[in-house]
Amino acid sequence: MMSRTNRWSKVILLTLAIFFTATITINAAEESEDRISDEYSKAEYCDIAKCQLPNCRCSAQTLPKPEFQGHEKEIPQFITVTFDDAVNIINFPQYQQIFDGLVNPDHCPARGTFFVSHEYTDYSKVNALYTEGHEIALHSVTHSSGTDYWRDADVDLLEQEFGGLIDMLEAYAKVNRKHIRGMRLPFLQLSGNNSFIAAKRVGLIYDSSWPTQRFRNPAMWPYTLDYHSLQDCVISPCPDASLPGFWINPMVTWVDTKGYSCSMIDGCIYPPEDNEDALFEWMLENFKRHYEGNRAPFGMYLHAAWFSRLQHALPAFRRFLLHVNTLQDVYITTVARVVQYMHQPVLGTPFKGCVKKPKTECTPRSCGLTKTSTGEIRYMTVCGSCPQVYPWLGNPLGKH
Repeated sequence: MMSRTNRWSKVILLTLAIFFTATITINAAEESEDRISDEYSKAEYCDIAKCQLPNCRCSAQTLPKPEFQGHEKEIPQFITVTFDDAVNIINFPQYQQIFDGLVNPDHCPARGTFFVSHEYTDYSKVNALYTEGHEIALHSVTHSSGTDYWRDADVDLLEQEFGGLIDMLEAYAKVNRKHIRGMRLPFLQLSGNNSFIAAKRVGLIYDSSWPTQRFRNPAMWPYTLDYHSLQDCVISPCPDASLPGFWINPMVTWVDTKGYSCSMIDGCIYPPEDNEDALFEWMLENFKRHYEGNRAPFGMYLHAAWFSRLQHALPAFRRFLLHVNTLQDVYITTVARVVQYMHQPVLGTPFKGCVKKPKTECTPRSCGLTKTSTGEIRYMTVCGSCPQVYPWLGNPLGKH
């Protein structure tokens, strides 16, 4: 039988072990916080004299350049059409229909941005969009439900979510990782500085997750996070660190039929009735706020599922794009191209030539794979060889 002295000795030793383990853990966390704070200081209010293009831009500036004042009608009007979530055999034909035959005034084809999430994505269809010249951007591996997951995410988790998706897009859709430039967080839920620190670490140059209701008229242009942002924090927490050279493409909200703001078209509480004319006029009304104002980029942010909910949504959407495509100063282009323009804004024709279409080989292959976390069989279509198991967070290449 163990003596009382021995029992107390073991209790004391265990207590000391727990204390020292906790101390090491706390110190490690503090060191991590110190490392981040040392790397990124708190953002100061923007000094326009110091914050100069091509790599720095204050959030308060309402025109691409101050000298454009009085020349607003000569500023090119950008329209960025973006879709979130999986690309698959259901929505791919809709994407083809939307952009078919649209050519910008500079004779370059109109193109959109696809914020792709992993689950249920057909990577051969992503490759098809990519080789047509559309922008492929990031929307996470898991698209985990619940805003708490994204609000509380640390930098390491976000690096796995977005860095892992870069690996997947490169391996399964043959997308050159150097062409992946931006991201959008699921549910538009930021995690303060962590979102943007992670984005910089995985090599991105912009984020398009941050809505603004306050800066709608005049609308907000893209800006960098070198200095404190004046953008309203609609979905907190928002960043307060200085992140030099990292661009924010603000999601300027639309207004529904009762005057409420909506970040995504399909998220409007009071859209027009399901009628092509009504939907078209509503889109045109929101567009004119930009076009007849300071010409800030007009974002058409949505999920393709909207086209299934409203019978006339897709015809109205296509009709709107056909209409604006007749205007000689309107460019339907990608978010990455808009950010490129912001480095050296000009009046008139915004770009010197068209984006070269990438050339890749894609042999589609359907794969039935075990998802190791649940044991279920999941199917995915890839370009080339199948991975060994279903790719997921922490194992983007699907290795045993």
